[in-house]
Amino acid sequence: MMKLKKCAKKILFKNGTIIDPILEKGYKGDVLVENGKIAAVGKVDVKNAEVIDCSGLIVTHGFCDLHVHFREPGREDKETLETGSRAALAGGFTRVCTMPNTNPPIDSPESIRFIYEKAKECPIHIHPIGAATKGQLGQELTEMAGMSTEGAIAFSDDGLPIMDGGVMRRVLEYGGMLDKPIINHAEDVCLRNDGVMNEGRMSTRLGLPGNPVEAEGVMVHRDLELARLTGAKLHVPHVSTATAVKHVTDMKKDYKHISAEVTPHHLFFTDDDLFEYNTNLKVAPPIRRNEDRAALIKGFKSGAIDCIATDHAPHTIEEKESTFDVAAFGMIGLESCLGAVLKVLVHEEKIDLMTVIKALTVNPREVMGFITNLFENNTDAELTIFDPEETWEFTKGDIYSKSSNSPFIGKSLVGKVKYTVSKSYLAII
Repeated sequence: MMKLKKCAKKILFKNGTIIDPILEKGYKGDVLVENGKIAAVGKVDVKNAEVIDCSGLIVTHGFCDLHVHFREPGREDKETLETGSRAALAGGFTRVCTMPNTNPPIDSPESIRFIYEKAKECPIHIHPIGAATKGQLGQELTEMAGMSTEGAIAFSDDGLPIMDGGVMRRVLEYGGMLDKPIINHAEDVCLRNDGVMNEGRMSTRLGLPGNPVEAEGVMVHRDLELARLTGAKLHVPHVSTATAVKHVTDMKKDYKHISAEVTPHHLFFTDDDLFEYNTNLKVAPPIRRNEDRAALIKGFKSGAIDCIATDHAPHTIEEKESTFDVAAFGMIGLESCLGAVLKVLVHEEKIDLMTVIKALTVNPREVMGFITNLFENNTDAELTIFDPEETWEFTKGDIYSKSSNSPFIGKSLVGKVKYTVSKSYLAII
């Protein structure tokens, strides 16, 4: 079980392999945290400090997740800011951005302020993303300027695509004026129709309505063109198809204000894994074909995909223990993230560990405009310490979320978080 405590006045993480994603350097050394701040990085000789031996472990920046659903306010039976924070710490995440599709939605300056005030009590940094349209209805823009003043870090109607191109253009224009990223759930609902999984051979075999890859491709292409038209920042969430990877790759050649993320579950699973009708694999966008998964990996290697984000989406047992066609969309993903992505990207695909760490640390922080140089002296300590080689089986005992809707239960993963430091707290996992 995870132990969470306040950091000692001086705590020395000794003999680890320090990976600095800013300098893109790895070296043996120590990290000294004093009064919750970085005091020294390198070879450190200090007395009267609590010492944690990090031999065989990686010491790096705290992970940052641009895409989580903590369900508060309104569905605290699924997740709260506090339980979501504990799940984040268990996964090595010290900073997250929460999506606005709560009940009611986060669509006003007052609701942004509510999240920030409530998050002060939590052991991680929580940044609310504001809804782009009132009630997430895709029609009337929210008070984006007022929400930005209160701390909205970006704008999105995530879960509900903005279908009206004119509305999306205005959202991007206002986002550009505020210098905030816009995130649109990339699915054409008319093409998606009632699809509950990827449209293809497996959906036909299982007798389930399919969601074609074109539903994502069409929307991503439209949003990219509108971003270029308006000069705005566009962040493409949970890319799942080869078509979307191509569109992002092509647009990045001549327009630089584009970023994209991929989830661990779209890298780990294919639609063949749905053969047992596991409702924990019912997500939006759906788990795709093996050729799409291969394209995601290729897009990650090339830099077309910048970030890894979990799309952590808790649901109750009742919402998931149902037939596949009526079960809720979404899975939790914070606690299993590192083990899933290291297994696929580093151990199977032989991608450099530095590239993966950058996608979990500096890259997402750059997208949102956060401080990136976390090893600078006197910076608030945000550290993740993990074993990159440990093979382990993910179980319900590894879940700290209020919900347990994970398809990773029973799966063998590689790479395990051991310690997380955030807001002067030390989580021992």
